[in-house]
Amino acid sequence: MEYLSTDKILVIDLNTAQVEEEELSEDLVQEKIGGIGITKYLYDKYKDDDPIVIGTGLLAGTTYPASASAQITAKSPVTGKVCHCPVIYKLGVEIKYSGFDYIVVKGSSPSPVYLWIHDGVADISDAADIWGKDVWKSTDALRKFVGDGLLQTMMIGPAGEKGSDYAQVCYNHWNSPDRFGFGKLFGARNLKGFAFRGMGLIEIAEPEDYVERSLEILKAVKENSFLEKKGIAQILTALGEEGVEEWIDPVIHRHNADYFTPYATNTALFLDEDPGLLEESKKDEPGVLVSDIYALLGFKKLGLSAVDAGRALKACAKYGIDPFAVADLCGKTTLEEIKNSFDAISGAVVIPGRGLFTPWCPTGPIFNDFALSGEDEIMTWWERRQAVSMIFGIQPLFSLMSPELTEESMLELANLGTGLELTQETLDAVIDYIFG
Repeated sequence: MEYLSTDKILVIDLNTAQVEEEELSEDLVQEKIGGIGITKYLYDKYKDDDPIVIGTGLLAGTTYPASASAQITAKSPVTGKVCHCPVIYKLGVEIKYSGFDYIVVKGSSPSPVYLWIHDGVADISDAADIWGKDVWKSTDALRKFVGDGLLQTMMIGPAGEKGSDYAQVCYNHWNSPDRFGFGKLFGARNLKGFAFRGMGLIEIAEPEDYVERSLEILKAVKENSFLEKKGIAQILTALGEEGVEEWIDPVIHRHNADYFTPYATNTALFLDEDPGLLEESKKDEPGVLVSDIYALLGFKKLGLSAVDAGRALKACAKYGIDPFAVADLCGKTTLEEIKNSFDAISGAVVIPGRGLFTPWCPTGPIFNDFALSGEDEIMTWWERRQAVSMIFGIQPLFSLMSPELTEESMLELANLGTGLELTQETLDAVIDYIFG
């Protein structure tokens, strides 16, 4: 596959420490498009090995608005279903730039390892020095070892190593959309995580037309008045939650957007530094980056101050545990009690609809109504919207905000980018396959 692609599928067998490469064929892209269309195909292909599959959306890393996402596809050790978790921040794009479109991990390692993937090269590396460390220390250690502060990581903490049902695969230092216990799955395989870095380029079949059309779509997106807003608190306000902005505003330092995403869906809180500081903080750990709106809301509903809610989120990120599950199930109301409850919480986190997609994403539109009405229609739309976003690699929260990001425009750009003839019928068939 020459365009919008690195043309590589990486297959790693942890049992034998073998690393192999397969070609990403044009026929497979024509049939399954990309993202979770292909990760689901690869999961089925290697089903007997119960694989962990990581993939990038077809448009990811390009000039299509919000083309920021990769995905993890695996069988949840909690629900028993094959689920799909978006990879956000800058990490999703880094995976493609590191030289591979898809990564299949089979088996279990006899000793702790991490996978170091960079510039089209993949290494199975000894994780003895970081096994037992929290997510932050592990990420910092790998960045120091490689000598690159921009190294992107996908990492578990003590929760995953101990086999907690609520263990997350975290991204860099931060919690992720993982509500499926994928961190437990990594831990059971003695897989501490991944480190990614790459300077790869993506070839486009019709580059001038692709960029021109992308910018036209971006211009239409920017006509939305909601783009005057920023951050997770205003998302919660749009969803009908009152008092969040006044509660959190005193500790907000800034807002961050994922790659080429017009709305900043992440909010940085300063907990041990002046939130108004303009220059870079000299403190090692001044705060926390928050992307999980429901975890933040959950800690607010427990009666925590904004500072203590931020500290709880920070503790969850370090431990590698789902902060929403902690807020929802811990039954505690003070910061210290919450932090001490990580290994004792029990109960189930509800996964909506067919159980394939993460409730980290609101189960309905944000800011725009998309002309929807009724719970059944909204849930049907939401599941399809999640599937489409993770086929093409669109930031999942932003896909719920912008009606301008249509299936037609994604297919149009995919065809300009690849030179293929992907149709609405192709997309419908891929979605049916995913819903299976």
